[in-house]
Amino acid sequence: MPENTPKSHEENRHDQLTSAPESTEADAAPRIDVSEGENGATRIDIRDDAEVRPSDPTTD
Repeated sequence: MPENTPKSHEENRHDQLTSAPESTEADAAPRIDVSEGENGATRIDIRDDAEVRPSDPTTD
């Protein structure tokens, strides 16, 4: 990639998430899906295939 060409958001995200010494490609895998509803509201869903998922805050 030429120096003058800016990186895309996805390229920057990938570079940031894989720059740690022991990181892997799995660290840069998508974890959420973002969509827009009919009324214009933004919906954010945790992907079923995400390796890192939030825990249920109602359990210990």
